[in-house]
Amino acid sequence: MTADHGGRGAVPDGPPGEPDALPDVLRAAGPRALAALVRRGAGFADAEDAVQEALLEAAARWPSDGVPRDPVAWLVTVSWRRFLDARRAAESRQRREERHDRLVPPGPTEQADDTLLLLSRCCHPDLGAAAAVALTLRAVAGLTTAQIARAHLVPEATMAQRISRAKRTLRGASFDRPGDVGSVLKVLYLMFSEGHAGEVDLADEAVRLTRQLAAATDDPEVDGLLALMLLTHARRAARWTADGALVALADQDRSRWDTDLVAEGVALLRGALARDRLGEYQAQAAIAALHDDAASAAETDWPQVLEWYDELLRLTPSPVVALNRAVAVGEVEGPGAGLAVLDGLDAGLPRFDAVAAYLTERAGDLPGAARRYARAAAAATSVPERDHLTVQAARLRESVRAGRPADVEGSVGPA
Repeated sequence: MTADHGGRGAVPDGPPGEPDALPDVLRAAGPRALAALVRRGAGFADAEDAVQEALLEAAARWPSDGVPRDPVAWLVTVSWRRFLDARRAAESRQRREERHDRLVPPGPTEQADDTLLLLSRCCHPDLGAAAAVALTLRAVAGLTTAQIARAHLVPEATMAQRISRAKRTLRGASFDRPGDVGSVLKVLYLMFSEGHAGEVDLADEAVRLTRQLAAATDDPEVDGLLALMLLTHARRAARWTADGALVALADQDRSRWDTDLVAEGVALLRGALARDRLGEYQAQAAIAALHDDAASAAETDWPQVLEWYDELLRLTPSPVVALNRAVAVGEVEGPGAGLAVLDGLDAGLPRFDAVAAYLTERAGDLPGAARRYARAAAAATSVPERDHLTVQAARLRESVRAGRPADVEGSVGPA
């Protein structure tokens, strides 16, 4: 019997191998096949993908066809073909995109009433969040694979594979009617939260797509999400210093906020709330509006913020919402009450130590707050956030050494 993949280079099979030995054979042969492809000039990531596909085929075929006399040669033959196929497909895709980009500028091409249908296809629940965002940017926003890759700071080949896998996942699915709006909103919110990186502004793209969706649907939660985006986006000019350092909400120059975006967001929110179908994005937008409405951090209406967090926690009983609510409790009822809320939450939550540090500082325990800020900095997921928290820890340590009280600057509210 011959494991023939057609034409030159097929490797003849030997007698069937023992099934129990197959994993060991594959485990030993896979790295050698990968090394062979790299020596032939394939990039490591592309070669690894090709070898993985060959290993999957081997695992499916060898138990019945038999293990080849030279498993490594078989894997090299098959994976090299997979690599060449992928490279040809990538080159073809790039030529199509470049030709399309010359003829049609990036942007929406569908009619408004098709927006939800297309978005819901890209945001199918079978897709992971990263794949859904990438496919949405490609299919709905009209960005090239290269632009999407630069926005996510990954190689173009990696992004092309992510999009191709997403398409394969959706192959055969039925899309004769629009899908779940909630899934679409989650993906758009994730896209917005990823913010700006490089030449493509993902936050702007998310706002633009959400505007399209709002025009195509009659759903107050869509308006609520758009309002939340606009009310948050309005602060963007004040969110960073000239050298790229993060500025906490309490310390921002509010004269730099975009009042037109604030006004539009508030109007959208009022319209959505008037329909009496409250959802989580409307509640988050209401909290953002209260922050935007305050002339200074000291004038924030924290009792109302806390009321909205109570509503949000009822709508979405999430530990992350409960963590953010602890800050509002601390502002209304005192830092001790906020710390008591934290006692009932998982200390492993993202930003737990940052919230605890802020409330601990408010309670007057500067050494404890400095230690919390340092732990929060070590767990930060971005360089600006890490640097901001490191500065807070250093500020408190300096205050302790100098024997003077510290000004509370370590805001953990929305930026």
